[in-house]
Amino acid sequence: MQLARVVGDVVSTMKDRSLHGQKLLVLQPLTPAGAAVGRPLVAVDSAGAGAGETVFFVRGREASFPFLPELVTTDANIVGIVDHWTVEPEAST
Repeated sequence: MQLARVVGDVVSTMKDRSLHGQKLLVLQPLTPAGAAVGRPLVAVDSAGAGAGETVFFVRGREASFPFLPELVTTDANIVGIVDHWTVEPEAST
């Protein structure tokens, strides 16, 4: 799982049949410290997230698992909304 912030939504008049009724959101991946890293991506939302929220998302085949037995054609899926997280300081050796 990876952290990301929801930075937008996707409106589509044409999409794969398996995505009908599914909400698509634009995510900006984050480091554990909360800084943006990498390029934004589009993910299906199975958690009910909204703009500005921090979320967990998965990539690959596992992204379609929350929709089983339906087959949803996605390789990124929001699986949770983050309420709070803490980063422990690195131990000095």
